[in-house]
Amino acid sequence: MRLIYVLLFLIWSPLSYSQVTTIHRNPEILRMANQVSSDSLKEYLYGLLAFGTRHSLSQDSEERGIEAARQYVLRKFRSFEPLAEGRLTSEIDYFTVAADGKRVAQKTRMGNVMATLKGSDPKDDRVFVVSGHIDSRVTDIMDSESDAPGANDDGSGVVALIEMVRIMSRKTFPATIVFVAVSGEEQGLIGATHLAKRAKEEQWNLVAMINNDMIGNSRSSGTEIRDNTKLRVFSEGVPLVETDKMATLRRQTNAENDSKSRQLARYIKEVGERYVDHLEIKLLYRNDRFLRGGDHTPFSREGFTAVRLCEMNENYNQQHQDIRMEEGIAYGDKPEHIDFEYLRKNTAVNLVVLASLARAPSVPREVGIVISELTNSSRLKWKPSAFGEADGYYVLIRETSSAMWEKKIYTRDRSIEIPYSKDNYFFAVQAVSKEGEESLGVFPAPIR
Repeated sequence: MRLIYVLLFLIWSPLSYSQVTTIHRNPEILRMANQVSSDSLKEYLYGLLAFGTRHSLSQDSEERGIEAARQYVLRKFRSFEPLAEGRLTSEIDYFTVAADGKRVAQKTRMGNVMATLKGSDPKDDRVFVVSGHIDSRVTDIMDSESDAPGANDDGSGVVALIEMVRIMSRKTFPATIVFVAVSGEEQGLIGATHLAKRAKEEQWNLVAMINNDMIGNSRSSGTEIRDNTKLRVFSEGVPLVETDKMATLRRQTNAENDSKSRQLARYIKEVGERYVDHLEIKLLYRNDRFLRGGDHTPFSREGFTAVRLCEMNENYNQQHQDIRMEEGIAYGDKPEHIDFEYLRKNTAVNLVVLASLARAPSVPREVGIVISELTNSSRLKWKPSAFGEADGYYVLIRETSSAMWEKKIYTRDRSIEIPYSKDNYFFAVQAVSKEGEESLGVFPAPIR
């Protein structure tokens, strides 16, 4: 276990509190992260690629096509069920889509392969979703016959799910985690849209959704930059679903950079870099790449907190390409282009974030900042978490120009006055378990 504490005690009338700068690796979560294996990821990927194409409209057989690939992932998920003592269940959620004259040529059955690791606390209904998309494509989006390995796009995301299920299914978490390989991403985010609508209709208490799409390539096209030390997190600022009340509050508090998805992105950076060495997580202040989207977007459209993880440098010679050699350039999304050490690190980021969130208390409720009088200090108040037992709370502080939280002040009370002006700083509050797992941060609303 690596454990470093720097503890500063500040006394400020009328309240005493401690300001804590902490780097804390929970030894059990660290052990899980260290179990992520590049050899296992490679084995899963070559198994997935054995089916030739995973195009959503491919003709099915036992040896080729997307249904054969779905059954392969399902078998992998189910192989981990015996050691989960009844907590892990796996299935394919089938549904039918009509022809749309664009990317779906005929009525088609699709299916999302899902492994649900049920939370151990019957009173805790929180759900965390992590995804990759199982389908693949070549240059022509309607070509369902040609080989489309999709090693990186998005075999990398799918095998990361399998490896996380292998490791995490042996552990207990109070909240539920759903690992899902969605179909139809290349046809217009079809599988993710189906799942997001299902979560909305069934009223899941879906706290966070993490989409992994292309997390295994470390070499860019064009400039031929190779770098396996950076990972991008895309998150929306202004929510895609925003009520008039939400918009008014956002404008009044200048919270354009403090949406729930942006708080999740910050959490991924902090926790991911805490546990995974030689990796810098870059915050991208947009929902996805320029004018593009991914499987997190349908969840954002339903009002859920959702982000995308993606490699730092994309290689467009491999994305959505027919397999060919042209002017000395090898085109096609083949496994020899995967950096398995990079994929291992990015898989571990997912694991430690999910493990931390699922073991942390739920967020503090009704977090507010008092505005009844003008002062150069700030008073925050909140109510306890609905799920899990919080041993205390962190008040997070950053300057308005800063991307990440810069200070953490620990308290066991549910109100605190701090000598930082609300004019000059942004704040949030996290719940913290006895073992040190932190909830997502909650941006305060003005209260009197």
